[in-house]
Order: sequence, then C-alpha cells, then structure tokens
Amino acid sequence: MKIGVISDTHGVVHERVAEIFRGVDHILHAGDIGGSDVLDALREIAPVTSVEGNVDDGSGTSIVRTTIGNLRVLLTHVLPRPSAPDRRVLSSLRDAPADVVVFGHSHLPHDEVRDGVRFFNPASAGPRRFDYPRSVAMFEQQNGKWTAWHIALDERSIGALQVRMNQL
Repeated sequence: MKIGVISDTHGVVHERVAEIFRGVDHILHAGDIGGSDVLDALREIAPVTSVEGNVDDGSGTSIVRTTIGNLRVLLTHVLPRPSAPDRRVLSSLRDAPADVVVFGHSHLPHDEVRDGVRFFNPASAGPRRFDYPRSVAMFEQQNGKWTAWHIALDERSIGALQVRMNQL
C-alpha cells in the first residue's frame, strides 16, 4: 500500500505530482490547499483526505482522523512543532492514539518519532518560499512495516531537503 503526502500547495499543483503519485492508494493533504481545483486534480489520481489550512479557513487548527490500511493518521495543518504540539493535538492523541501526525504550515520537511508517534511534514509543494525545498512525500507499507520518504520536486530542492530537514 502507498500513500502520497502533500501540503501547502497554495492553489498550485506542481507538474510532477501526478507522475510521482501515480499508483498510490490514497493521498493526504495537510492544508493550505488554496482551492477546490487542487483537490479535484488530486482526486483524479487517488482518493484524498485533507484538512483545511489557515489559507483555506483562517485558522489551520482543524484535525482530521483517518485510518488507511492499518496506519492511524492524525492530519492537521498547524502543529506547530513536534517538541511542543498544540494542546488540541495532544488532547486528540490522548483520546485516540495515532501512528503518525501529518502536518504542514511551516513549509519545512520533518520526520521524527516522539513517544512512539511519527511527526511528519512533507514540506511545501506550492510556490517556492525562501530557500525551502518544494517536495511531496510517500508512505509505503511493505511486509507490515511503514516507511516514509520525501521527494524533491525540482533539482534545487534535493539539497534543500537535506539542509532543512527536522529544523522545527
């Protein structure tokens, strides 16, 4: 099973997204979608679960829960950081555990396990911001284990992924 992960598109679907996500079983969008056209384009690839970001609803504090295969996902836009998650995220995790918290907002790639929960930000797939990478990510289950990795959307983002990883 494969899950495409994307965030902070800000109304733009990068030309490589359809190619990268071809064959995924599901797509997670961690907010700042920037319009229904983005979700429509992603739905042409696979079913989509999304959460609104601050660009979409003004707050970015919504939480959406889903389970894909056996992966329990808490999807939010503003975390803000794994070392100090917002109290609404902590409360939701106390109410029902999750295997992974997928978040956006910072435009920074992140992949860290804290107290048995993976905190994952695919970085931004939208317009370039500062020297941050433009990327998406993939979760894949093989032999009962989930792995995840970031995928740069352009050449410049390959090095930026390494430089900017886990800076929250």
